[in-house]
Amino acid sequence: MSGDGDTVLPWHVIREDGHGNRYRVGSYATRTEAQRVADRLGGGGGRAKGGSEGDGSYLVEPLGCASGEYA
Repeated sequence: MSGDGDTVLPWHVIREDGHGNRYRVGSYATRTEAQRVADRLGGGGGRAKGGSEGDGSYLVEPLGCASGEYA
């Protein structure tokens, strides 16, 4: 749920840094919308990582992902 009452935003954009730390960047209604944001932020397609170890990657994951670290 979001702060907008009953609105459900099941797709999350997650930033994972070079050390494995994960941070939720945003929540979106559709996977397409979330992927567009991740691509714009530098995700460039799923879990691909690039740059130096300090750089991060942006992932798209559904609400209730198995890791449960940010849900």
